[in-house]
Amino acid sequence: MKIKSIVLLLLLLVGSVSCVSTKSTLKNVNNSAPIPKLTATNTFVITEYSKDPKYGYNQDYPINVFYRNAKDETINQQRYLNALTGPKGEKLFFKKIEICCPFPTKNSEMGGGFLDIYEVTWVGQKSPIKLYLNIYEKGELMVPIGFELAK
Repeated sequence: MKIKSIVLLLLLLVGSVSCVSTKSTLKNVNNSAPIPKLTATNTFVITEYSKDPKYGYNQDYPINVFYRNAKDETINQQRYLNALTGPKGEKLFFKKIEICCPFPTKNSEMGGGFLDIYEVTWVGQKSPIKLYLNIYEKGELMVPIGFELAK
């Protein structure tokens, strides 16, 4: 039974890596983007608001929260999302709901990465929002349209 599990895991791994395209479709990667500073409450300092309605909402324009090692793979996503509020200052609630969209990257031992999709809600919101976050690449961190900065 153990051998079957190992073989299945290897097949899944090979299948997921083979699905990674040789050309990335990500449009907003910037390897020279500065590493964001942290506030006293361990959130990112963000000063810019995106004017692009695709930023964070489209798989080709994910929020690039920078690569971290595997043991802390969600820390930068949390630092980013905790820096935001709803449009009227509402506290956000968020959870990772799926991964998608394989792409090639030099920042992964496997040579490929996946985007994480987070569902973001706040009290009084009509329907949840899905944001695409990328832990493997760098880019300027901005506030997506429809959100505000936490005070």
